Amino acid sequence: MDTLVFILKILGALGVFLFGMKVMSEGIQRTAGDRMRRIMATMTHNRFAGVGTGLVTTGLIQSSSATTVMVVSFVNAGLLTLVESIGVIMGANLGTTLTAWIIATVGKFSLSKIALPIIGIGLPFFFAGKNRFKSFGEVLIGFGLLFYGLYLLKESVPDVKSMLASTDMAVKAQAESIRAFVESVSGKGYLSILIFLVIGVLLTLIVQSSSAAMAITVTLAIQGWIGFQESAAIVLGENIGTTVTAWLASIGTNVNAKRAARAHFLFNILGVIWMLIAFFPFLSAVDWLGDHLPDSFRTEKHTSDVGFKLAIFHSLFNLMNICLLIAFVPQIARLVTRWVKEPEPSEEDSSPRLRFISSSMVDIGELNIPEAEKATLELAGITKEMFEGYLAVFNDPNTDLSAEVKRLKALEDDADVLTHDITEYLVRTSAANLSTENARSVGRMLRIVSELEEVSDAIFRLIQITCQKYSKNRDLQEDATNKVREFADQIVQLIDLYTEVLSEGATEERLQKAEELEKQTDRLRKQHNKEAMKRMSLDNSTVKTEMVVIDMNNQFELIANYGLNVVQTAFYLENEDEVPDKYDS
Repeated sequence: MDTLVFILKILGALGVFLFGMKVMSEGIQRTAGDRMRRIMATMTHNRFAGVGTGLVTTGLIQSSSATTVMVVSFVNAGLLTLVESIGVIMGANLGTTLTAWIIATVGKFSLSKIALPIIGIGLPFFFAGKNRFKSFGEVLIGFGLLFYGLYLLKESVPDVKSMLASTDMAVKAQAESIRAFVESVSGKGYLSILIFLVIGVLLTLIVQSSSAAMAITVTLAIQGWIGFQESAAIVLGENIGTTVTAWLASIGTNVNAKRAARAHFLFNILGVIWMLIAFFPFLSAVDWLGDHLPDSFRTEKHTSDVGFKLAIFHSLFNLMNICLLIAFVPQIARLVTRWVKEPEPSEEDSSPRLRFISSSMVDIGELNIPEAEKATLELAGITKEMFEGYLAVFNDPNTDLSAEVKRLKALEDDADVLTHDITEYLVRTSAANLSTENARSVGRMLRIVSELEEVSDAIFRLIQITCQKYSKNRDLQEDATNKVREFADQIVQLIDLYTEVLSEGATEERLQKAEELEKQTDRLRKQHNKEAMKRMSLDNSTVKTEMVVIDMNNQFELIANYGLNVVQTAFYLENEDEVPDKYDS
């Protein structure tokens, strides 16, 4: 029973730590998610900037797993290149070493004394604040819970010396059995190092968080259960185990995202390999450095500096790994490119499904939005390709284009599937308790996707009308044909315009142009339909032919309405103050 209570206490402390990390990370995303997205998408132009970006991002959200999952997502969305992503991953590895320093500082002051006041400061912000102030309160509460979890973890793991000195024979026997097990697998040179390395891998796989695994390792080392060599080997194993999260996140993604995950694995494996070769000399150097720490670094509550030495080892190892391998980023990129080859093209691969990517420990809903934006732009591209295909069919009545019509039908099916995927994706993203701004963005994007799907349907109706015209030999008069082409030219301009807006952003000028094009299409529909009615009144035999013209004009005007809605929604997404009261209704 005592053993069960002991295990449950450790799990409970770990749960508080992980929950605090989750709350803090998601609060930071809501507070600065847009900035983090821009930084990751724009400030990774070279590998050194990428390292800095990964370091800062991981230092903020305290989860290298979340950062690497983010990287996989951004590579999948085309916001990061493979080379840029490797730099960010390197920085994430260094950023996660902050956890060891936080835990090593436990002996400097009582975490319980500062954890609850931090939560107390954050509570009013969380309940009374709005938008960013509420998220800031969430950050403070998460930060306090994280510290309190570390305090509980330290209190749950008793000092081995106090247990051995206990008058309770059962406690003493338990301590001796654990110490005997550790001693039985220690002192065997590289075999012992490999055993503890495997323990580190398994520990990270079980808790699915390198920060949590590090918290357990440092706590056990500080309390005297494992030595410096053993804990350092476990840390190396944790560096390998943490790559599994990104590997799992890359399942179902595109080739470059898979390559980014493999690059993370390869970078960490190469680091562990050279560290195993230099393990004992490196530990001696860290030991010397730890012994020469300034007095301000030393702690009164710890009987040794093993916590600080472990933090030094973790940071120095990752820093040296970056210094050694950063020059070989292009070579690593080429290696993983050979490792993950381009798949053979097939019908199933021609329209990849959009996949929601997130971390098991930290919800990165705020940072999933770029993936949806990229897919929305892809949907706009499908509508553009479909309309170009319609024009090709309309302008070439003497050629059998049944294969082209079949292709256009497949594009329309792709648009339906992509619309479903984006909608489901955005709904899942919105479930992450987003900031007010991003929740509004999700709502606007849902409308844009819906309008684009309507555009694809209207274009395919145009294709069907044209096919019926050919199959029933209903030839338009030359004047009517020219009017259809004139109308179609307006639609081409509007499709190009909303594609440009989704790619580069909406401006007042682009909104005005879209409104002018929509008014022009409305005028053309009325004018051309009136002319068609006039031709019908003069010649009853042309009724069915002229009805084809009227059907086309009506579909053109529908596409223009949907296109204007896309531009307006994109504009209001960036200019919330200018949204008319009647718009959302």
